[in-house]
Amino acid sequence: MKKRILTFFFIGLMHQVSAQESLIDTVFIDNQFSKVSKTAKISNLNTDKILENSTSLSDLLRFQSNVYIKENGRGATSSPSFRGTTASQTAFVWNGININSIFLGQGDINNMNPLSYENVGIKFGGGSVIYGSGAIGGSIHLNNRLDYNKGFGGTIFTEYGSFETNNSLVKGKFSNENFSFNVNINHSQSKNDFEVPEKKFINRNGEYQNTSFNLGLGYKINPNNEFYWQSQHYDSDQHYPIFSENQTKTKYLVQTFRSLAGWKLHSGKFKNNLKLAYLEDNFQYFGDINKSKTSGGTGKQYIIKNDFDFLVSKNSTFNLITEYQYNEAEGFGSGIKTPKRNLGSFSLLYRNSQSEKFYWELGAKQDFVEGYKSPFLFSASAKYLVNSWYQSSINISRNFKAPTFNDLYWEPGGNRDLVPETSYQAEMSHYFSYHNFKLGITPYYIKMTDMIQWVPVTPAIWSPKNVKKVDFYGLETELSFNKNWNNHKVDAKISYSHTRSVDLETKKQLSYVPFHQINFNSSYQYKTIGLFFQALYNSKRYVDDSEINYLENYFVLNAGISFSPTKHLQLGFKINNLTDEVYQTVNYYFMPKRNYAVNLNLNF
Repeated sequence: MKKRILTFFFIGLMHQVSAQESLIDTVFIDNQFSKVSKTAKISNLNTDKILENSTSLSDLLRFQSNVYIKENGRGATSSPSFRGTTASQTAFVWNGININSIFLGQGDINNMNPLSYENVGIKFGGGSVIYGSGAIGGSIHLNNRLDYNKGFGGTIFTEYGSFETNNSLVKGKFSNENFSFNVNINHSQSKNDFEVPEKKFINRNGEYQNTSFNLGLGYKINPNNEFYWQSQHYDSDQHYPIFSENQTKTKYLVQTFRSLAGWKLHSGKFKNNLKLAYLEDNFQYFGDINKSKTSGGTGKQYIIKNDFDFLVSKNSTFNLITEYQYNEAEGFGSGIKTPKRNLGSFSLLYRNSQSEKFYWELGAKQDFVEGYKSPFLFSASAKYLVNSWYQSSINISRNFKAPTFNDLYWEPGGNRDLVPETSYQAEMSHYFSYHNFKLGITPYYIKMTDMIQWVPVTPAIWSPKNVKKVDFYGLETELSFNKNWNNHKVDAKISYSHTRSVDLETKKQLSYVPFHQINFNSSYQYKTIGLFFQALYNSKRYVDDSEINYLENYFVLNAGISFSPTKHLQLGFKINNLTDEVYQTVNYYFMPKRNYAVNLNLNF
């Protein structure tokens, strides 16, 4: 299989060599992300924002987006919820490649260190035509960048906080006209032994640590085409909290390796981006940290993805995306033996921007997945600039989530007769601008069928079935203000979300979906002094489908100050949970009360 993939890869490379020459720009590894942002609702978190919430990707998304984060205790298993959907309906995309687990079909965001990336992008709404299985509620994009003609540069960042928490980053880069090099090493750890006296809660056995090594290379063969390579090795150790000293301590180990090589070409009327990726995920669960592992598994993915753009005219293009995957896994302690699966897909998109005020695109996709029939997918979107202060966009799509290896092969209980979850989505965004203010309003609707849910077959055995039909609908609004004058700079943004996630059989809200969520972020810079504030409000959330038991609403406020004595050095101090709020994102697991952190950021 590996030889077959390498053969396909080099055939594709030889095809590109025969093409005509044309000037090529700096490599952006996920070349589709900028295209979908023309009509979709997108949020970009750059390095400055990442360093404000460097502790975890959970903190970054919780306080700087209106994605609800379900965290089983600080630093433990954590998952996102877009527009009322679950983690399995969220696609995680690393440099343009879907990296959702082939076992679970989702990602643990506390096993993705935000310090590993130059940009974290958040796309709201479905995107299966481009990003594949799981892109139903939204997608989280973990982006690395390669620059040219920037010379030497580097960053040293270190942060120390409450509960013996340490976050550190060392990054170096060099680039000239033809060569780009970027290395990133980051480490996070915490004893994580906080208490919540009001609830008699102690976060016992909550320690964690993780280390990530990232390497990026780019080389321009000539002014017209270039190679690039991005790799990541990640290793983590999470201990799961226990509620009494007599409970058995547990832990979860994860090792991840990702490697992506590509060749990007611009030539006359076409652009081509060919990618070859290898992803490997290893995990081991220890029901007793002093004994051998209880369960675990290894998943491997071999991926070839080609993105071909053909310029029909100056302002219209056809975009053909083809992808082939070979997935294999080996389970331990789960009944899963050595499942294998071949997957392929063809996506065709047409984009048109002939009018200065009107842009539109159409997309279609057919997946071929070994073992079951895949749905036909489509997308349609448009943006219209009405005048200088108002524009509107619309997105319609059909999306899906494929059954995972756990769904199909877990013993006892796996169900090989499952069909993919499918959904239809529609949203319409309205954007207003007036001087330094911008306002966005987005109502949306998602109709999902064949939702996969594990249900009891006997008191001891559970099995996944296509049982649920769910409607997700709501409203997202965002108001921002930005102004620079003299030595002053002000940025502020407030977001509000109203979310309904209704099981059409029971007519009740799904668990852990807040009806109301408000995020507020602001920053002020005057010469060498900077201030920032973050506020988060979540309304009550039901902990099951009965609408009886629920978690109380909460309001959390963070604040920070920074001082830059020189151009290259910044010192910072941050207070998390300034109001000492007692709150939970998941039942039983309380989050920390007021805590502190100091940091140093050196750029050279």
